[in-house]
Amino acid sequence: MDPVKPEEISHPPMDQLQGLEYCIDSNPPWGEAIALGFEHYILALGTAVMIPSFLVPMMGGDDGDKVRVVQTLLFIQGVNTFLQTLFGTRLPTVIGGSYAFMVPIISIIHDSSLTRIEDPHLRFLSTMRAVQGAIIVASSVQIILGFSQMWAICSRFFSPVGMVPVIALTGFGLFNRGFPVVGNCVEIGIPMLILFVIFSQYLKNFQFRQFPVVERFAMIIAMIVVWAYAHLLTASGAYKHRPHQTQVNCRTDMSNLISSAPWIKIPYPLQWGAPSFDAGHAFAMMASVLVSLIESTGAFKAAARLASATPPPPHVLSRGIGWQGIGILLNGLFGTLSGSSVSVENVGLLGSTRVGSRRVIQISAGFMIFFSMLGKFGALFASIPFTIFAAVYCVLFGLVASVGLSFLQFTNMNSLRNLFITGVSLFLGLSIPEYFRDFSVKALHGPAHTNAGWFNDFLNTIFLSSPMVALMIAVFLDNTLDYKDSAKDRGLPWWAKFRTFKGDSRNEEFYTLPFNLNRFFPPS
Repeated sequence: MDPVKPEEISHPPMDQLQGLEYCIDSNPPWGEAIALGFEHYILALGTAVMIPSFLVPMMGGDDGDKVRVVQTLLFIQGVNTFLQTLFGTRLPTVIGGSYAFMVPIISIIHDSSLTRIEDPHLRFLSTMRAVQGAIIVASSVQIILGFSQMWAICSRFFSPVGMVPVIALTGFGLFNRGFPVVGNCVEIGIPMLILFVIFSQYLKNFQFRQFPVVERFAMIIAMIVVWAYAHLLTASGAYKHRPHQTQVNCRTDMSNLISSAPWIKIPYPLQWGAPSFDAGHAFAMMASVLVSLIESTGAFKAAARLASATPPPPHVLSRGIGWQGIGILLNGLFGTLSGSSVSVENVGLLGSTRVGSRRVIQISAGFMIFFSMLGKFGALFASIPFTIFAAVYCVLFGLVASVGLSFLQFTNMNSLRNLFITGVSLFLGLSIPEYFRDFSVKALHGPAHTNAGWFNDFLNTIFLSSPMVALMIAVFLDNTLDYKDSAKDRGLPWWAKFRTFKGDSRNEEFYTLPFNLNRFFPPS
């Protein structure tokens, strides 16, 4: 046997992923682009429905209130997605609702001044206004950090070694929304997971008239099959005598969205009334804004790789965070009951379909706005059981996490220093939030439990986020542990050209603002 050549053993690092059919600035035919945009819209429904479905009943709201919040959240998701793809990072990212805001919002819901309101609808409106006020004030954090370019300065301390745990845990950190939710209704969750893997991977070479229809629309095809199967189980009475929680996770008629949705309803600012402001609520909400900033930073870098673009330069990343802050401000003004961050599942779908086109995401934003106003039609798609979405998340979150791990190719992983930083930050990034979750379930409050509620919410929110914990640990270790003599091991020679907008000629192609706006906002 001939000796193996070194080039046959190693794979050279690559700035951009290969094998994508369409990158950030190349567009599929209009028919295909519209269909792909609809697929991204369907995927974004999971979070848009789940957050209000969990929070609105706790506030005293009824099914009608829940539908209005879902419609409003979808509407603002569409607006924010369009603004981000046009003026922000310009990456193909859906800007959706964020679970990072749950802790302070639940704390507001349980505020004694609100819980003593006896009328449920009045309590719902008062709570919504309190949440709006906190989100409006907290949005200033991202607006200031982004548009002042302070986040660009902070990002100069990032290296490939420091970013690997952050990007990886943007996906891995969401493991509790994957199979644990699938397990709530295995008879539809497991088939969805298996079919999605089969269609997207094993049948991806199947073509109809030279078009890879199964690979492009694996999620939609599998979802239609399993949704119909779930409806058949529901209609046949399979869940008639099952526990209520099982029915919620398995039945297709438990959301009450279609019957409660109006035919036409256009969301508008301050539709719930004038927001109320409380310093403690606003300060706690700022922790959620910081968490969404970190999670979006990791997701932006993953999206750039899955769109075959160069890593976003600090100036572009900071610009995107500023526009995300504007988006959170809109969340507060319209009353979406959540802030905004990059939708990780939609980033994963870029890799599954091998289409990273910006136009596709902008079309999906159009679907969000359109169906949010036509309530009955939007509610039809929003009635898909969340277990089906969780099965898809098992694949897409893992794909995003693996993109983070791919940054290791630019570093020296034969270095004990790098092994230490990567391993410790990954482990603690998973372990610390899991401790906070377990403690909260058992004690009915977080580990931070002082007389200052805002302080408790701030710390509990920060340490419930895996990317946030990973960033604090990885970036600190990377910039303090033998940092002077390890530039090459850290991957800084490769990273250096992406630290400025003009450092790589491809940046202008991917990130230049439209309408010649760079004349007024010159890149740094």
